Amino acid sequence: MAIETEKKYRLDKPAMVAMTDKLRELGARFVSERFEQNFMYRNGIPDETNAVLRIRKIGESTFLTYKERIKNDSEFKTKIEHETLVSDAEEMEFIVAKLGYKLVVVYEKHRKTFHLGECEVVLDELPFGQYMEIEGEPDEILKVEKMLGAEAFQSESRGYSRLTAKFGKEEGGVKTARFERAHTA
Repeated sequence: MAIETEKKYRLDKPAMVAMTDKLRELGARFVSERFEQNFMYRNGIPDETNAVLRIRKIGESTFLTYKERIKNDSEFKTKIEHETLVSDAEEMEFIVAKLGYKLVVVYEKHRKTFHLGECEVVLDELPFGQYMEIEGEPDEILKVEKMLGAEAFQSESRGYSRLTAKFGKEEGGVKTARFERAHTA
C-alpha cells in the first residue's frame, strides 16, 4: 500500500513558465514530460473514502489505479493508492464495467515531472488550467514550497476529477476535459 501526500496549486500561464524556470534554477532534476488520458470510474456506492478506479493511458502503456482519500484536517491531500501496469486497456475497461463501475470522468493532461529535494514536483496543463503539485512528506513539501515561493499561489484541495466535473463538459453522461486534437500531436 502506498500513501500519497501532496499539495496542489492553481497557476496562471506566466506562473507556470516561472515555476519551470525556478525549478531549473534550483537544480531540480527533470524526470519526464508526457501526455496522459485519465478515465475515472465509480461503483455508485456512496462511502466516506470517495474511492475510485482510474485507468490511465500514457503512450502505449496503461495503468489501473485504486485511490481512496484519507480524511484529514491539514492543508495536504492524502490518499491510499495502489497501481499496476495493465497489458490490455480495452479488456481492463470491460472488466471494470462488468464489476459494476461506471465511467464518470475523463480528463487529459500534459505533465512535466521534476525531483527537487525529497519531493516530486509536477507541472500539469489541463484544458481548463495549469496546476503544480508537490508530493512527498509534509515537512519536505513545505520546504520545497518555500524554495519555489509557492506560498504565494492559490492552493487547490480538489482533485482533477472534481475540477473536471466543475469545468469540463458533459458528453453522454460523462464529464470530460479534452484538448483539441491538434494540441496533443
